[in-house]
Amino acid sequence: MNSNCEIRETSRCDFENILSLWNNGAVMSFVGFPDGLGYTLEKLEDWLTWVMNKPSRCHYSIYNKEIGYCGETFYDVDAETGTSALDIKLLPMAQGKGIAKTALEFVINKAFDEGNAERVYVDPHPDNHKAWTLYGKLGFISKPRPKYLEDYDTYLEITKDEWSRRT
Repeated sequence: MNSNCEIRETSRCDFENILSLWNNGAVMSFVGFPDGLGYTLEKLEDWLTWVMNKPSRCHYSIYNKEIGYCGETFYDVDAETGTSALDIKLLPMAQGKGIAKTALEFVINKAFDEGNAERVYVDPHPDNHKAWTLYGKLGFISKPRPKYLEDYDTYLEITKDEWSRRT
């Protein structure tokens, strides 16, 4: 793990930082919100109760010694299928510094080890070329999207066995 990074479970003390991320149109444009989400502190209270449902779901805040708050990462495991959705978002000032790779390695391990996932997936926007490059470096493979997931254009996956052979 990048020794300059600290990745910790999100708590209320991270709310102001999460708002700065989620309400940033540059960050949220690839997930369909070019003006940001428009979240408030009150909405985050409800969200935190929902998101922290370990071991099947956990959200993390990412910090760097030089930058401070960088962004978030998350896993959500469907116990029936053993499939975990992953997500990561970084502020522009934290991009291109290896932080996303470190954070994704961390959350992948958490999804497999704590969430008991059998496979993890991401579904990057087709035009988010930096994300596609990163996911490829981590061993994600483009596969047909499972029918039990909502329709979307992309689906990249890595299984627990494939991941364990890489590390």
